[in-house]
Amino acid sequence: MTVDASIAASLYSVRSRIDAAARRAGRDPSDVQLIAVSKTFSAAHVRAAWAAGQRDFGENRVQEALQKIGETADMEIRWHLIGHLQSNKAKKAAGPFACIHSVDSVELLQKIDAAAREQTSSIEVLVQVDLAGEATKFGAGAGEARRILDVALEAKAVRVTGLMLVPPWNEDQEQTRPWFVRLRELRDAWRREGVRPDALRHLSMGMSHDFEAAIEEGATLVRVGTAIFGKRTGNANAGL
Repeated sequence: MTVDASIAASLYSVRSRIDAAARRAGRDPSDVQLIAVSKTFSAAHVRAAWAAGQRDFGENRVQEALQKIGETADMEIRWHLIGHLQSNKAKKAAGPFACIHSVDSVELLQKIDAAAREQTSSIEVLVQVDLAGEATKFGAGAGEARRILDVALEAKAVRVTGLMLVPPWNEDQEQTRPWFVRLRELRDAWRREGVRPDALRHLSMGMSHDFEAAIEEGATLVRVGTAIFGKRTGNANAGL
């Protein structure tokens, strides 16, 4: 099987699993958006996934993403920045990305907003929440996340549309499920407190090893890389 055919088959499998997980939870599968995480893989891999119908792609690093965005400029793609963004790179990220999932401080939010205003653009953002308090992970605690959300609601060029979570790693999705429940419950609590629904429309949670549990617990955006493109190796950036 060629790499193109393999990616197409993997995408079909992932979409089928998304559909089944949504239906198990009594949800409409169309409410769940798949983001193909193409970090470390080449523009040729992106093209193969695009040819199989994928339109949303996620990258972790701004510099790698910008190169790939340039190499695929002929295709209509929605690019998502899902990795940590340093505030000094906010200007570079404000234009090319449709959505930044990893806003974890008021300072970063304000810099993205200022950069988007300067570029006369509008950008969607999610607040990254760290519910486990892991020293090795980025994200804001619940209290700080609420402060970021409140500031974002007053921003000029930024549109906040939800929350993002990277839970503690565990191969068993039943071990990560409680973190997905907690993020959903936090979202629901803030809605009850009066935060307008469109600002909390999305829950970005779930990756290749646990996206089904995430969907069953309310995810609207799932970030899937390995299950689509395969394991990342030193040769991942080679041409197809």
